Amino acid sequence: MSSGFFQELKDRGLVHQATDETALEKQLNEESVKLYVGFDPTADSLHIGHLLPILMLRRFQQNGHVPIALVGGGTGMIGDPSFKDQERQLNTLDTVQNWSQSIKNQLSRFIDFYSEENPAVIANNYDWLGSISLIDFLRDVGKNFTINYMMSKESVKRRIETGISYTEFAYQLLQAYDFLKLYEQHGCLLQLGGSDQWGNITSGIELLRREKEVQGFGLTMPLITKADGTKFGKTEGNAVWLDAEKTTPYEFYQFWINTDDRDVIKFLKYFTFLSLDEIAAIEEEFKQAPETRAAQKALAKEVTTLVHGAEAYEQAVRISQALFSGDIKGLSGEEIKQGFKGVPTYEVQADDNLNLVELLITAKIEPSKRQAREDIQNGAIYINGDRVQDLAYEMGDADKIDGHFTVVRRGKKKYFLLKF
Repeated sequence: MSSGFFQELKDRGLVHQATDETALEKQLNEESVKLYVGFDPTADSLHIGHLLPILMLRRFQQNGHVPIALVGGGTGMIGDPSFKDQERQLNTLDTVQNWSQSIKNQLSRFIDFYSEENPAVIANNYDWLGSISLIDFLRDVGKNFTINYMMSKESVKRRIETGISYTEFAYQLLQAYDFLKLYEQHGCLLQLGGSDQWGNITSGIELLRREKEVQGFGLTMPLITKADGTKFGKTEGNAVWLDAEKTTPYEFYQFWINTDDRDVIKFLKYFTFLSLDEIAAIEEEFKQAPETRAAQKALAKEVTTLVHGAEAYEQAVRISQALFSGDIKGLSGEEIKQGFKGVPTYEVQADDNLNLVELLITAKIEPSKRQAREDIQNGAIYINGDRVQDLAYEMGDADKIDGHFTVVRRGKKKYFLLKF
């Protein structure tokens, strides 16, 4: 075990709260501890709001401990009320089970389930919650908790005035039961979670104490806030997903490269495995020459490589450089799809007139022939980065990237994609 591991977590700012911190640190220093994080399947992919706890599991495993990734196939049927303003939408069993499988697959990219020394464990709480009877649950779990205790939790108190169903009120008992079952099945003694999970975690520790007379531990990570006040994990209102089909590696890279100067060093400590000395060196370089964005580049490289691999990172850099320079002819069709995802797209039909003026009208890039001619003559139209000023220009195979895509730019920043 690494004797300085817990201190490093604190130095990185990753410890928000811990139960009996002295005893926990001693336990982590002296033996391999089994710990878990729960991930409720509320979609078919995890997003970067989940990334911090995932990487915490990885950090613990790298330091000799045994991470348990708990997929909430059971609790996902209910929904955690923690710091939510309203009830979650309930999903069907089939939907939640399909999402659970997707999440299992994603988690295997970050933690090692085949390590010879301390392989990670995957579990699904539907295995025990899906079959337990209500009578058994009330007798074995419910009897350990008073209503006063449950209502004292911040996640419940916040919802009492606006309303909370019994279903979500009881969620903390389900999570407490998870801790008990993981202790029984795997000897798990530590639960990790975001700071909003503190109430649920301490309920689990209380159940372990009452039912097994053992001391469990809890550790929460800070709620991630951005210096500009916007919500972490969103870009243009959309979640940043870990699934490359939902958020392309290029979009993912762009999220990190655009990190606010005030947040970037904190995020390097949170989301990368660079040593604190390496981060300190990057911070010094960044202070001396912030315009080089050395810290953002290091952050985007480390996190994109971690989530999507080195090849996807290099591809994202190529796309970024091409879009910045305007020279996009060297991009592949796949890179075009990533770099221009979301831009207005027109599928060219077999009978379309391929004269540039006509095509600009057909694809609704220009509002009128007069405006199209004027923009072409004024040098405002670019085909794959090259300015075209010939009114008689005919689109041909030479204009197609990978035989399928043509990128049209009107003015400085308005892009359009033609698909053949």
